[in-house]
Amino acid sequence: MMTPEEKKNYLQKIDTALDSIRPHLEADGGNIEVVDLTDEMIVHIKWMGNCEGCSMSSMTMRAGIEQTLKSTMPEIAGVIALNGVGV
Repeated sequence: MMTPEEKKNYLQKIDTALDSIRPHLEADGGNIEVVDLTDEMIVHIKWMGNCEGCSMSSMTMRAGIEQTLKSTMPEIAGVIALNGVGV
């Protein structure tokens, strides 16, 4: 189980890693918000703006978000969107 301080540090690293993806999402009128990180190292995100209803969100999730996070932090087990298409 993560301590609150460890979780805070992970969430900061996750947010920083996602900053490389955000300009691409923002160009299409969208964004993502990191909501939580579970003890199982699953990142929960929330699609924002145009990303919430976009049919490409699942591809963006796998090819962009999940790949970026896992390459930066191999301990990340996965990413789950709490809203959007297919949820």
